[in-house]
Amino acid sequence: MSDTLSQIAEKLYDGRNTEVAELTRQALDEGLTAAEILGELVAGMDRVGLDFKNGDLFVPEVLIAARAMHAGMDILRPLLAESDVPSAGKVIIGTVAGDLHDIGKNLVVTMLEGGGFDVVDLGIDAAPQKFVEVVKAEQPDLVGMSALLTTTIPAMEKAIDALVEAGVRDRVKVMIGGAPVTQTYADEIGADSYAPDAASAVDLARSLMA
Repeated sequence: MSDTLSQIAEKLYDGRNTEVAELTRQALDEGLTAAEILGELVAGMDRVGLDFKNGDLFVPEVLIAARAMHAGMDILRPLLAESDVPSAGKVIIGTVAGDLHDIGKNLVVTMLEGGGFDVVDLGIDAAPQKFVEVVKAEQPDLVGMSALLTTTIPAMEKAIDALVEAGVRDRVKVMIGGAPVTQTYADEIGADSYAPDAASAVDLARSLMA
């Protein structure tokens, strides 16, 4: 591995967004491909995710690292589009109807993007029909649903039911998460998986793609 590539992962982990951007340009100047550099950005975010899961990093550090990841991605994105580098998969994700919390959902979005996924963010208070419309329009591989209140988790089941009624449930895998959500509840409502935290969401998304 080139020294520039290894530095990209290190600087990303440290949240040095300006240096990540400079090193990304330098790596391109050295003849490295956008795909090779993307792999190093993903590796850096994987390390961030692992340390976050283990309690060695916290949300602020993850968000700073994500900013550094985006600094590199802003440079690579046009080149990746031109070179047809495949993404890890496409995910649509939203906080379900009636719930206005988005910090956890935003963190999952960040980790998924850092893991090489294309993410369509539906934002907060996403109605069941919104999930249906975007599944039809975007044809994602995965659907992520978040809820932070016990009073709003029933909206997850309604959203899954809406996907079934629309005839698109079989096209996607459904992953749910949030403070009041459990594996038992995921099983009850017919979700494919439950992610207890943002780092686990990336691992689960990859396993569902496999």
